[in-house]
Amino acid sequence: MVSWYTVGLAVLAGAGANGQAPSKDGSYFTLNNGLKFDSASFGLQVYGDDTAKQYTLLAIKAGFRNFFSSVLAGNQNGFGEAVAASPVPRDELFICGSVNTGSGACSGFDDCKTQTAQGCADNLQAIGVKQLDMIMLDYPASDCASIQGQWAAFEEMLGANQTRSLAVSNFDVTQLQCITSNASATVPAVNQLQFSVGTPDPGIVDDAKAGGILVQAYSPLGSGSLPTDPDCVKIGKAHNKSGAQVALRWIVQRNATYSTQASTLAYFQEDVSVFDFELTPTEMATLNNKLVS
Repeated sequence: MVSWYTVGLAVLAGAGANGQAPSKDGSYFTLNNGLKFDSASFGLQVYGDDTAKQYTLLAIKAGFRNFFSSVLAGNQNGFGEAVAASPVPRDELFICGSVNTGSGACSGFDDCKTQTAQGCADNLQAIGVKQLDMIMLDYPASDCASIQGQWAAFEEMLGANQTRSLAVSNFDVTQLQCITSNASATVPAVNQLQFSVGTPDPGIVDDAKAGGILVQAYSPLGSGSLPTDPDCVKIGKAHNKSGAQVALRWIVQRNATYSTQASTLAYFQEDVSVFDFELTPTEMATLNNKLVS
């Protein structure tokens, strides 16, 4: 089957097909700009600032060092308070913020650049840092000119050393080409996409890799059924692991990373403890061929 991402790969590959080098155990990847990017990320969800602070500190205690604080969650202040209170130094944490000027929120190059630039400034203020490790577009704007406006603001943020890397979310290959058609543009380091065992088109990761872009999976446990999926549970028993850990390990062995969420220390520890075992080729094939509703 030809994947939806395959069309136009020559353009992306020419734009920057490097990076994506995983560590031996899969616990981190090297991005196309040379930065280390932990495979396991805690992605904050929609809850209050106090809860965001509490969960972030639990995640840090469990061993998470990579964090996705989306503006859509509405709790970047609480996340920033956790970063300030963290016993782990700031330079050991990888912080990704986000800007939401897609899905019709802005229109045209100038408007999208202006709104996105304001969103970048808002992230720094809300989280309380002078520099992010990554800034991500939550959604693409509605047309190429608008996307290019979004990206121009990101390029300026990068140039001002207010972020160390640029990323996108929910971009298809045509939308990515709006960026990479400019030979001098910074190629996104990460594209955050819905990806899990049972994804109808698992080839999206390999195709993105060919363009020098690492996939970060959101909803890595699918609709929530994967922790109890019979195949995941059966495979997990062979490794003394849970069904959820098998599903997350599958993502890593597909050369992708994941952003997950939890609310207890035990679940945070479970989600970050997937780098001490390896699925066999037979087990990978079983999961590759699944379709999960």
